[in-house]
Amino acid sequence: MIVQIDRHKGEICIFTKDKAARQREKAYSNISVRSFLTVALILIVLLIFTGSLSCFVPQGSFDRDASGNILPGTYAKGETHGIALWRVVTAPARVFLSEDALTISMISAFLLVMSGIFNLVDKTGGIRTFIVFIMRRLNERGAALVCITVLIFMLFGSLFGMFEELVTLLPLIIVFMLSINLDTMVGLGACLMAACFGFSAAITDPFSVGTAAQLARIPVASGVWLRIVFFLIVFVLMCAFLILYVKKIRRNPKCSLTYEADQIKRERLVGHIEEAPKDQRRIFKVYAVFFAIQGLLLVLIACIRAISGLAIPILAVSFLISGIIAGKIACGSLKRALVYFLKGALAMLPAVVMIALASSIKLVMYESGIIDTVMHMVMNLLDGKGKFVTILLIYALILFLQLFIGSASAKIFLVMPIVLPITNALSISPALVILTYCMADGFTDVIMPTNPVLLIGLSMANVSYGKWVRWTWKIQITVFASSVLVLLFGVLIGY
Repeated sequence: MIVQIDRHKGEICIFTKDKAARQREKAYSNISVRSFLTVALILIVLLIFTGSLSCFVPQGSFDRDASGNILPGTYAKGETHGIALWRVVTAPARVFLSEDALTISMISAFLLVMSGIFNLVDKTGGIRTFIVFIMRRLNERGAALVCITVLIFMLFGSLFGMFEELVTLLPLIIVFMLSINLDTMVGLGACLMAACFGFSAAITDPFSVGTAAQLARIPVASGVWLRIVFFLIVFVLMCAFLILYVKKIRRNPKCSLTYEADQIKRERLVGHIEEAPKDQRRIFKVYAVFFAIQGLLLVLIACIRAISGLAIPILAVSFLISGIIAGKIACGSLKRALVYFLKGALAMLPAVVMIALASSIKLVMYESGIIDTVMHMVMNLLDGKGKFVTILLIYALILFLQLFIGSASAKIFLVMPIVLPITNALSISPALVILTYCMADGFTDVIMPTNPVLLIGLSMANVSYGKWVRWTWKIQITVFASSVLVLLFGVLIGY
C-alpha cells in the first residue's frame, strides 16, 4: 500500500502500488510528449531559420591553432552562398555521420543508459526506501529532518541529475511533514525545490556538467571545487529558508499558507508508514552499495587525471553493470529488471531526437560557412564588455532559451558549440561557462509557470501557483543574487 495525495481533490488516499505507479507513469508520459513536441517544433524552426541565414550572411573563417581554438583577429570574410535545401532537411540524420558523430552518439548512449538505470532504481523502490529509512529515524527531530531531506534530494539532483524522478516522491514527503506537525509547503520545499536546486547547483550531474564537459573537451572534475562551494551555499540558504518558516508556523500554526487544507488532510490521513519489512531492508542495502560504488567512482574520476577524460564512458559502464545487478537483486528477476531498464531508456529517446535537431543547427552553420561569421559578429558585440558582462549575457541567453526549451541536453548542444569558442577566445574558462549554464538552466524550473514538473508537483500538493510564488520569491531572489556573486568571484580569481 502507498500513501498518496489525490492531486485533483487534495485528499490523502491509500492506493495500491500498481495504481500509484500507473498514475505517475500516465502523468509523466503525457507531459513528456507535449514537451517533446513543443521543443522539437522550436528546434525545427531554428533549423530552418539557420538555413535561411546562409542566403544573407556571408561566409567567413578564423585561423585556428593546433587544438582547434579560434585565433582572435584572424577573421577573413568570404562570399554569400545559400545552402542547399536538402542539406537542411537531412541535417538531423547527417549529424550522426559528421565529425561530431562520435561525441553525439556517445552522449546519446550515455543518456539512454542513465535514464534506464534511474527508472530501474525508481521502479524497484530504491529511492523511496532511502527516503523512508532516513525519515523514520529522524521523525522526532523536525529541523534535522528537514535539512537531511533537503540534502538527500539536492545530492540526487546535483550528482546524478535526477529531478522529475524525485518529484514522484512528493506525496510521501508531504505525508511525513504533516505527521510531524509541519505543513505541505515544507514538503514542497524539501522535495520539489530541493531536487531542482540540487540539479541547478550541479557538481557532477551527467546530463548537464558531463555533457557540457564532453563538448568542451575537459574533464568532468575540471573546476569542481567552485561547484561544490556553490552547492554548499545553496544548501545553507535552502535550510535557513525552511527552518525560519518552520519556526514561524510552530509559533503560530495559522501562519501556514496551507493551514486549512492541511487540517483536512490530517483528518483524512487514513494510513501511516509502517516499519519496513525485510525486503525493503534488503532493497536499502542493495542500493546503498550501488550508490556507494557510483559515489566512489565519481571521487576517483575527480582525483585521477588519467581517467578524468573518460568520465562519460566509465560512468555509463559502471551504472549499466552495477545497476542491472542491483535491480535484479532488488526485484528478484533479471527479466523484470531488464524490462524496467528498457522502458526507462526508451523514455529518453525523445531527448536523443532533440539532441540531433539541436546539433543539426551547428552542422548547417558549418556546411554553409557562416558559423565563424556568426562568432565574429558576437565577438564584436562583446568587444570591450569585459568577462563578467559576457558571463552575465550568457546567463541571460540561457534564461531566455529556458522559456522555450526545457531539455538541458538540447540547450547544451544548441548553445555550447557557439559559446565555447567565443569564450575561449576571450580567455573565459570552459569550467566557468559550464557553471553559468547550470545556474541559468535549473533554478527557474520551480518558478516558471510553463514548467510541467512544477505544475504537476503543485497539483499533487493542491497548492496554487500564486501561493507558491508568494512563498518562494525571497529564496529565488536570494539564490539568484548568490549565483551572480559566485560568477563574479569566479571571474575575479580567473576560475
